[in-house]
Amino acid sequence: MRMLTFFRFMRQILRKKPADLDWIQRQGLIAVKLAQIFALRPDLLGVEKCRQLQQLYQHAASIESENLHETIATKAPAGFADAFDFIDDEPLAAASVGQVHRGRLKTGEEVVIKFIKQANAVEFKKEVVRMRRWLRIFLIFAPKLRKVGNPMALINHVADYTLRELDLRNEIKGAAELKEIQTSVSKDFDMSLLRFPIYYPELSNQDILVSEFIEGMSLEEGIETKSLSWDFLLQFFRIHGAYLFGIGTFHGDLHPGNCIVDSNGKFVFIDNGAICHAPQHVAHSLFTFFDHLSRQERHEAFTALLAMTELPPKKKKLEKYYATMEEIYHDFELKPVGEQSLTRIMMRTVRAAVEHAGAHFGEEAFPIIRALMYLDGLVIRTHPEALLIQSMGPFLEEFKSKLNI
Repeated sequence: MRMLTFFRFMRQILRKKPADLDWIQRQGLIAVKLAQIFALRPDLLGVEKCRQLQQLYQHAASIESENLHETIATKAPAGFADAFDFIDDEPLAAASVGQVHRGRLKTGEEVVIKFIKQANAVEFKKEVVRMRRWLRIFLIFAPKLRKVGNPMALINHVADYTLRELDLRNEIKGAAELKEIQTSVSKDFDMSLLRFPIYYPELSNQDILVSEFIEGMSLEEGIETKSLSWDFLLQFFRIHGAYLFGIGTFHGDLHPGNCIVDSNGKFVFIDNGAICHAPQHVAHSLFTFFDHLSRQERHEAFTALLAMTELPPKKKKLEKYYATMEEIYHDFELKPVGEQSLTRIMMRTVRAAVEHAGAHFGEEAFPIIRALMYLDGLVIRTHPEALLIQSMGPFLEEFKSKLNI
């Protein structure tokens, strides 16, 4: 991405009117990934702009498809085509990283074939280098982007999980890691509503992945059809929250397009290539914060975030921190998500903790915050009348008693 293109990209993101999503997608993988991250920042862009950018999580119809058979001929394992009774030439889906086609094995299983779009993969590393250069310059003219966290850490985070996505073997490894955790806690903590796709490693490699075709709907489709009940979504939050807070190893990109509800009503995590590992002090501090908040113990909640500071804040700074937090969370427990976005509240919280208490929300904290933003967006779009933190209270108690937090 050249400098002029980068400034045009940032203008698309920061202007008040809707962004040109087709133009963003034509700029390549790094542009799409960064736009997806900005879609989680209503504190910078506003709620409506973020909702528009969130279309980039699943809808990518304007991304040009690539020829599956050329990819099979040059990238697939030996004997790949001989294993199939049928492969659909038309893509089932085309996204920023990969392209998916339906197929049927000669043994009768219905499967999907995913392959990495080489045109995007080849340029990605070069684009990351250029993006770091232009971002340093852009920060001179948009200093408010420095308010929370380190923008370079954001770029590094995007680069890390995207590079892992570009090696499809990581999907098999990631699903196996999450499944092993599910099994290890099953005696104390029931996760029977979760399952993972069946993979075919003998037909897969870095560039091509074969996995089962899952009959069902994604959470994104459930949002659009208004078919997700609150009790059902709470079970999703419970499972994902256990990985986030109880274990600290979790799906790093679990947006509504990456979870399918199958025909048996089970959650199926897909695109498991970017598994994140949260440092214990970060996960524990955020868990303790939400635990106290769910019980309306504000002062204790605010104090929990101080565990993320490198040095104890001075008295005046500490007083300013507590006063700011009291202002942010005034009447918090009385207002549903539709009236006060958790994402907006969280970004104000992070800002207060950084500016007044010296808390450190570095690269390692961002995946957890992003996961919480995904959950918040899901609630806003389905049950804006819900009190999310209070509803999660019983699950937080369960995490403490059954996952040894």
